[in-house]
Amino acid sequence: MALYEHIFLARQDVSAQQVEELTNSLTEVLVAGGGKVTKNEYWGLKSLSYRIRKNRKAHYSLLNIDAPSAAVAEMERQMRINEDILRFLTVRVDELEEGPSAMMQKRDRDDGDRGGRPDRGDRFGGDRRPRRF
Repeated sequence: MALYEHIFLARQDVSAQQVEELTNSLTEVLVAGGGKVTKNEYWGLKSLSYRIRKNRKAHYSLLNIDAPSAAVAEMERQMRINEDILRFLTVRVDELEEGPSAMMQKRDRDDGDRGGRPDRGDRFGGDRRPRRF
């Protein structure tokens, strides 16, 4: 069986619980086709770079898949039919990444101390006079 990384974007007006249910239904399709999902990560609601079908934000989810190509094709077919899914991307990989993905590592890093910000008092070089152009 082949290894895949699959990311999909769901509409902003569905809840996180509905995205989880959608992920579970896609997992069931893969299991019925003889595959399995080795990792499932919900990345949260994030802003899009540009609007997609009038949506400015989307729920991002990652699936690491170990399945035959026919099962993945069936999952993608069902995703094309579903109106809640804006975009998806499936990439075949040589090996699946162990541990948290880069997005989850970034979130863990951002949750920590944010104290590295310098004082803004000297932003203008100490001179507070208005500039003349």
